[in-house]
Amino acid sequence: MDKTFLVFVAIGIGFLYFVTNFVGDIQEEDEKYRNNAYEQEHRYDKYQGVDSVGRSVLNLLGADPQTQVAAWNESRVKEEFVALFPDFDEMKKFAKERINGDALQAKLLERVKSVEDGFFTGTMTVEQAKQELGTLQ
Repeated sequence: MDKTFLVFVAIGIGFLYFVTNFVGDIQEEDEKYRNNAYEQEHRYDKYQGVDSVGRSVLNLLGADPQTQVAAWNESRVKEEFVALFPDFDEMKKFAKERINGDALQAKLLERVKSVEDGFFTGTMTVEQAKQELGTLQ
């Protein structure tokens, strides 16, 4: 292969990388350049925040229950919550301290209680328990 062709391909790839990152930054900073895909991906970002200790929290006060559940399912906080399994006391504490939204908090505490009962009675395996904790509707 010709070296000039390889240089041309490398420059093309570099240019494509620059343009895609530049467009992504523009969409993040300027509302009029945002497309529907960007809006769909970031529609629940306004509910995510950080508390005074530096932990991720969900602030869902004032949001309807469907929005609370949808924001929960899209959040990074959910993975942290599921990772606490099988420490059910820590999961309850997590839901009370890091979720601000009465409907979601009540659903999470109810789900933790039902999974805890099922897990300790032996009717639920580890995989089933994690799946139950990870899905909320």
